[in-house]
Amino acid sequence: MLIPRDSFARPSVEVAPDLLGCVLEHETADGLVAVELTEVEAYAGRSDPASHAYRGKTARNAVMFGPPGHAYVYFTYGMHFCVNMVCLGEKGSASAVLLRAGRIIAGEGLARARRTRGTTAIAPRDLARGPARLCQALAINRSQDGADVVSAGSPLRMLSGAGHPARSAVLAPGDGTLILPAPPRRIVTGPRVGVSSAAEIPWRFWYDGDPTVSVYRPHVPRRPKLVTP
Repeated sequence: MLIPRDSFARPSVEVAPDLLGCVLEHETADGLVAVELTEVEAYAGRSDPASHAYRGKTARNAVMFGPPGHAYVYFTYGMHFCVNMVCLGEKGSASAVLLRAGRIIAGEGLARARRTRGTTAIAPRDLARGPARLCQALAINRSQDGADVVSAGSPLRMLSGAGHPARSAVLAPGDGTLILPAPPRRIVTGPRVGVSSAAEIPWRFWYDGDPTVSVYRPHVPRRPKLVTP
């Protein structure tokens, strides 16, 4: 079931933990790949120096200033794509949730083909472990920037999942037997990854002990280049 748009019409720090256990799927000509989210990271707008919206609207981040429930995709380090879900920002501002990691639950063969380089084997937990790998497994690039993830006709869609107690549905098979949802996994929070400003704000959320969660690496400033006189 698609997530309703009003689920994204809230500040990113409220939306972020609720996205854990949800499923992002992308249908392309090659087939469908779906990822159950296990790690996300919230970013606010002008009040958050780590946010792309901190200095206002640009051609790159314009989607963040639009309606909630759309994908904001950006290119970083000259080689990687990252995908965010646009949330409701302050007036004249923007906010979004970065999708950091997840578990492939459909289309693993296709995801593996996209992620494999040469004959190097990739463990299932590493197929979408990290924001760049997640985009590579799902074939997400700037073409998906602005995609409406809560529209049934969109090839990039966000679906509700059973990983969070607020969305854990009770199933009723034909014989009338009720199947209760699995016990909720523990959500923990901590500092954000790889940002040079406001990294200490605990707006990264993940499932405790989940093997698909990315490795925490604090931001390391780049060393200045030596210039020979």
